[in-house]
Amino acid sequence: MTGTTDRAAAPPQQPLSGITVVSLEQAVAAPFATRQLADLGARVIKVERPDGGDFARRYDTTVHGESSYFVWLNRGKESLTLDVKSPAGRELLDELLADADVFVQNLGPGAAARLGLDAATLTEKYPRLIPCTVSGYGTSGPWADRKAYDMLVQCQTGLVSLTGTAQEAARAGVSVADIAAGMYAYTGVLTALFTRATTGVAHAVEVSLFEALAEWMGQPANYTRYGGTQPPRIGTQHATIAPYGAYTARDGKQVLISVQNEREWRALCEQFLKRPELTADPRFATGSARVGHRDELNVLIAERFLQCDGADAAEALDAAGIANAGVNDVAEFLDHPVLAGRGRWHEVGTPGGPVQALRPPADLAGIDPRMDPVPALGEHTERLLAERGRTPEQIASLRAAGAI
Repeated sequence: MTGTTDRAAAPPQQPLSGITVVSLEQAVAAPFATRQLADLGARVIKVERPDGGDFARRYDTTVHGESSYFVWLNRGKESLTLDVKSPAGRELLDELLADADVFVQNLGPGAAARLGLDAATLTEKYPRLIPCTVSGYGTSGPWADRKAYDMLVQCQTGLVSLTGTAQEAARAGVSVADIAAGMYAYTGVLTALFTRATTGVAHAVEVSLFEALAEWMGQPANYTRYGGTQPPRIGTQHATIAPYGAYTARDGKQVLISVQNEREWRALCEQFLKRPELTADPRFATGSARVGHRDELNVLIAERFLQCDGADAAEALDAAGIANAGVNDVAEFLDHPVLAGRGRWHEVGTPGGPVQALRPPADLAGIDPRMDPVPALGEHTERLLAERGRTPEQIASLRAAGAI
């Protein structure tokens, strides 16, 4: 199954039907933003280099020969191969931008400005266009020229120092800096579209990976600045709440529990631990006291978990009204009853065959997301050029010259 469905026009019920997005994008952050626009019905034209396209296409080959990253991030888009540095390629890009509503790019530091694709230049040339720039550390400031990738930003924001065990720091298991930047770019574009619709003014949008993840570091930043020390790195335990973490049951299954108030603490003591006297123990009487005596508390709770299997522990915790969750691996997540019961999986085409993809998490009543196929490299080049008035002979000439 290949992504050959005609996606030039979204169904009229789609919220962003009629909106055209041109994107010079690569990797994760910008493609994540534009994929969500495509899910809402926008026409997303993904401009890729003729000599391989978005390098995320080659991160791995695990999904029917396609990259797991690329399949996740690029459904519903049209792929146009274009050498934007060639005169003919740039002419075609300018034609697309003249008719577009949004332009998204996450080129390397300074590349957009060298190409005349920076926000200031585009705003002057195309007043209705909403330029969206996704950078590493911002387009100004002392680190504007510095390359940034997800793991580097996790390190720079201090996130890595909070993640892992006391013995060893660890990166977050997903690309959180990229995802954060992609989400803010997506919501920034939506805001700019709304503002343009209500005021007629098109505002440029800029998001950096560093500042996006910096926002997510708000709580540990406050804790460190005003408490004098940063939250400790303690694995699955919560740095400032106890008990809040994973414990191993008799059968080896880990179950995470969360106790966030005194009512829940009493219920845990009386109904699960079977130790009602602990509610009056001054070591555990308040949240701060429990954090201060975390090691002693963990010994008591761990002993109780070793008396039952994981499923039985979860059942008993549910009966006591204690929030809990099994620590799943990815395979268990894929089979999660909530995803199946709520119909979250949807088949999407890729060049190598159909795959299961999750519906966007924000449901709009009465509207189904558009989840069209993942494009092959340059799959829509000829059609898009024909729309721009190029004849088959002209298209062949452009291909021979390496412009497409």
